[in-house]
Amino acid sequence: MTTATDVKAGGTAAALRNLYLVRFGFALIWAVLLFLTGPGSDPVSVALLVIYPLFDVAAAVVDLRSSKTARPAAALYVNLALSLLAAIGLAATAASGVPAVLRVWGAWAITAGIVQLIVAVSRRRLGGQWAMILSGAISAIAGTGFILQAGTPTASLTSLAGYATVGGVFFLISALRLHRTAKST
Repeated sequence: MTTATDVKAGGTAAALRNLYLVRFGFALIWAVLLFLTGPGSDPVSVALLVIYPLFDVAAAVVDLRSSKTARPAAALYVNLALSLLAAIGLAATAASGVPAVLRVWGAWAITAGIVQLIVAVSRRRLGGQWAMILSGAISAIAGTGFILQAGTPTASLTSLAGYATVGGVFFLISALRLHRTAKST
């Protein structure tokens, strides 16, 4: 016998699974495009840099609308605001050069990683959240690395492609684990 809570959890798991699969695909495509544009900050790179946090804003909106039970709304709204500020900051600093962009991206990665960690811990009953917990922690650490890299002569935007790829893999792992939860309820 399934309870109403089980059905809601299954629906939430299915919605998150689908969202995470889309996020995985986006992260991979984005990473390849950024890597192919090279280490500079030309108009294509700038557009890609702004699109990434804007996609995160859209994902937070979808998450808010689709996940019914495990919905830490306050944290998702914080993530939405952080990502919107990051997009604005990246657009504003793009003309200042790669180091400025890395500092903004790093600050966003740290704060968004902490929020992702909080959201994932609150959703751990759904299953598949250990990957999101790790992803949040790694994002915060990587953000620190981006800020430190900004002060070096080898500062490059291509390191962000690796960051997005790793994050995408964590979304895929979580989606696969959530598939089991969605299927079993």
